[in-house]
Amino acid sequence: MTTIACFDCFSGISGNMTLGALLDCGIAPDTLRRELGKLNLGGYRLEINETHKSGLRGTAVEVRMDEKQPHRHLADIETIIQSGALAERVRERSLRTFRALAEAESKVHGEPVEKIHFHEVGAVDAIVDIVGTAICLELLGVDRVYSSPLHIGAGTVQSAHGLLPVPAPATAELLRGVPVYGRDVDAELVTPTGAALLAGLTADFDGAPPMRVGFVGYGAGTRDLPWANLLRVTVGSAEDGPAGEHVLVVEANIDDMNPQWYEHVLERLFDAGALDVYLAPIQMKRNRPAILLGMLVDESKLDGALGVLFSETTTIGVRMHPVERRKLEREERTVETAYGPVKVKIACWEKRVMNAAPEYRDCLRLAEEKRIPLKEVWQAALAASRELKK
Repeated sequence: MTTIACFDCFSGISGNMTLGALLDCGIAPDTLRRELGKLNLGGYRLEINETHKSGLRGTAVEVRMDEKQPHRHLADIETIIQSGALAERVRERSLRTFRALAEAESKVHGEPVEKIHFHEVGAVDAIVDIVGTAICLELLGVDRVYSSPLHIGAGTVQSAHGLLPVPAPATAELLRGVPVYGRDVDAELVTPTGAALLAGLTADFDGAPPMRVGFVGYGAGTRDLPWANLLRVTVGSAEDGPAGEHVLVVEANIDDMNPQWYEHVLERLFDAGALDVYLAPIQMKRNRPAILLGMLVDESKLDGALGVLFSETTTIGVRMHPVERRKLEREERTVETAYGPVKVKIACWEKRVMNAAPEYRDCLRLAEEKRIPLKEVWQAALAASRELKK
């Protein structure tokens, strides 16, 4: 059996809410403090208290600073994590999450990842939240993380850079491809740290798969909202092996469209939520050459995808039928090569890595920086990925 955790983000997610919810699943606060003590990081206190939100109890976590902290860049934080006597999976999950956060900040501010710094309070807060979350997941034996769509809130948020729209730019960058929704509340419900945790840890955003519930925990946010400002985490067991899900196959035969348009159409379909899109040459009546355009799409995304098909192509009708899709468990990890870190997408069956694919853009960037052939970086990343263990 595989242990899974599902995050129910009906009131968003932040680092301290995540830590509170996982602690609320039965982890002793002193156990977490002892594990965090393995880091070369001082000058803070971890306050853990029971609280109530709209009549529901939950665990509130706050990081208090005892002394001024230095500015830290990603390399400084990676050194703190790598030098700590942490479990391998705790270290790997923490590093992956921090790199996701740094890369989002890098893109937003237009600076290299190496130059991004975390301000003196936020750095410690983020380290405790992110490493603490990885520690709690390990203590609970969690193998995979799932999440519901995210309630992101609305309005604006005050930052060091002035007033920003919700979600904040770094948060928005981390939420690429993630299903989100907002309500009429002037509040930031998903913080950059919360978004980074999900971006670095989550296998799927379709909610909980079939599971046998073991623990349920609630982590409290700091705001008082019209509803219970809590993050709920459910931990339980699920069957090993690929999960089955029901999706729709949608197809259209097109024989009168400019072939240059297909690249744009495919991009729009993926943006609309299509799981896969494909083209195949076919022969139609009177021996006319044509293109079969097909896609896999969840029923909840069907209307948007059909809107793209009918507005962007010359088709006047489609056919569709339901199918069951089975897939390997997939996640993204970072491997170290002689040329630098490279993200690798891996697919697993029964906890064994079956396929690995280095991230093309990471390999290209390193090849250009080092002025070496792209295939050398690719092969180095592929070799490093063979050492990965689920």
